[in-house]
Amino acid sequence: MSLTKSERRQRIQYRIRKIVSGTAARPRLSVFRSNKEIYTQLIDDVNGVTLLAASSKDKGADTKGTSIEVAAAVGKLVAEKALKAGIDTVTFDRGGYLYHGRIKSLAEGARAAGLKF
Repeated sequence: MSLTKSERRQRIQYRIRKIVSGTAARPRLSVFRSNKEIYTQLIDDVNGVTLLAASSKDKGADTKGTSIEVAAAVGKLVAEKALKAGIDTVTFDRGGYLYHGRIKSLAEGARAAGLKF
């Protein structure tokens, strides 16, 4: 019996999370992608807290254009918030999604704004 899309993504997500974790000095940049929006969080896994978050629903995010352009704007927004909070390096958690399309655009937008990972 084959896996559904959500079961496959969940299995990949568990495999990634065995390796990727965040600390206060180098938090985990976690990405969630829905059909309409894209959400990111910087998470300190040692203390179990979310340090900051950004999404396409935020007022500072540019929601004009294609979904790939919106994802790049969210990446830039999360990078600006992180740099303002004194965080310059993160570990990227793609959340079981393929590194393609909106996920890739978000990562490139964050890198372009000065975040290192």
